[in-house]
Amino acid sequence: METKSKKQRILPAGEFNVFLRVLQDAGYETIGPTVQDRTIVYDTIVSSSDLPAGWTDEQAAGSYEIRKTGKSLLFDFNVGPHAWKKYLHRADLLLWRAKTNGSGFSIQEEDDSPSKKAFIGVRACEVAAIQKQDKIFLKSQFTDSAYQKRRANTLIVAVNCTKAGGNCFCASMNTGPSVLSGFDFALTEILDDKRHFFVVEHGSKLAEELLNKMPKLEEASAKECALVREKMNEVSENMGKEVDTKDIKQLFYDHYDDHIWDEIATRCMNCANCTMVCPTCFCTTMEDVTNLTGTEAERWRRWDSCFTMDFSYIHGGSVRPSDSTRYRHWITHKFAAWHDQFEESGCVGCGRCITWCPVGIDVTKEIKNLRKSKATV
Repeated sequence: METKSKKQRILPAGEFNVFLRVLQDAGYETIGPTVQDRTIVYDTIVSSSDLPAGWTDEQAAGSYEIRKTGKSLLFDFNVGPHAWKKYLHRADLLLWRAKTNGSGFSIQEEDDSPSKKAFIGVRACEVAAIQKQDKIFLKSQFTDSAYQKRRANTLIVAVNCTKAGGNCFCASMNTGPSVLSGFDFALTEILDDKRHFFVVEHGSKLAEELLNKMPKLEEASAKECALVREKMNEVSENMGKEVDTKDIKQLFYDHYDDHIWDEIATRCMNCANCTMVCPTCFCTTMEDVTNLTGTEAERWRRWDSCFTMDFSYIHGGSVRPSDSTRYRHWITHKFAAWHDQFEESGCVGCGRCITWCPVGIDVTKEIKNLRKSKATV
């Protein structure tokens, strides 16, 4: 994908279905936010009626709720429990199947031919998360072929955030609220007294070709472009949380043996919610299963978490046996060791780990506490 295009067009909200049909006619399954079980989650959508029109979310530490607004906005919310990695870095992936064949056996690799998917409503922090996983699975020494196939068949329709979430701190992590790169389309939804429309930018050659298949869209005026910038500045200024990232890697290394980890452990349930909802966590485990007759075996790759005891098990036991060491490992990896591995932070500031922590542990507060704390050794 190319970097952000400067040309912007106007898509009336009433023609959003036309936009979806262009993607669908190009062979893409359109996936976007939907309301299910009082939560906004990603699923297949056919038309704009499947989107959470008139819904917004309210998030706090350990708290999530959606409510009706009475407005017609389609994307008037932030992020829910789903991250787009569920489609790219699958939670359960069959790697191969082995079957007995006379006196021996044969291995059959899984025929994994993913369909083309268009992700609708990808937030700036989530685009950044996808780019981070691209670095892990596509640009390291080894390429993850399963991820590569899905990523190559993915079209990104990003949506700029026009409201700040209660737990968002993307501005601190330089990942939002405005999406700057890594997208095919970037939309900004505007609703004023006169009309409801999207300011559309294309960020790839493919997106430009798809736009040309739509009825001609008028070019955005200087005033409309300025309105988008004003909204992005407003969201940044009203961000729910913030993190001081100055020398943050060294901060964690200097406080590796701090008493704060024991204090957090008195609250942490080691439930692994934070790693499951995190859009950048990528830990997995392998599981081999056989049928009852022993004639067929399968190898599956499944999501795992550094919060489980078995994840760090080696001969003789776990190297992180306590709640405090497991929490310390997770947050230190995210904000410090990730810099050593990938030359950037592992956090995009989406705030999911705060929202979906059952006891409301807030990483932004813990980092502030760490800066105030003095190491015990």
